Amino acid sequence: MPLWSIYHPPSTFTTPASKQLLAADITSIYTRGGLPAFYVVVNFIPVPTTDTFIGGQNPSPDKPFIRFVADHIAIHLENDKARMQRVMGSIDAALGPHVKEKGYDWEVHVDETPRGLWVINGLVPPPFKSEAEKRWAELNRPVEWEEQGDANL
Repeated sequence: MPLWSIYHPPSTFTTPASKQLLAADITSIYTRGGLPAFYVVVNFIPVPTTDTFIGGQNPSPDKPFIRFVADHIAIHLENDKARMQRVMGSIDAALGPHVKEKGYDWEVHVDETPRGLWVINGLVPPPFKSEAEKRWAELNRPVEWEEQGDANL
């Protein structure tokens, strides 16, 4: 699962449509690679400018600062520099219209959580690109699958 937390001033992403467009662009990063769309969770977390500090200072209210934090669980980049560059390029392209082109300041980072510490509705997700995962993607929801092994919590 990619879990995205977007910390933003209340003056940005003010409409359901603006949030939907950004969430759809983020989701497409992963669905293009074969992951089920429902794996992608995007949370918008408004933070008053007075509660954000960069270098010990509040950012200018005239130039919003947006902080993106992505937790990757479904797949890992395994310290592969070329893959990391491709993923960060995809992220940059997806976020660009929503922040860069609006002149906002922004920062993004990605954490990788061990896949063994992840379940959905009590089900261990199937291996990446397996037939079971393809079925999850087709149905856009988790369903029982064979060979969950000892990892089922």
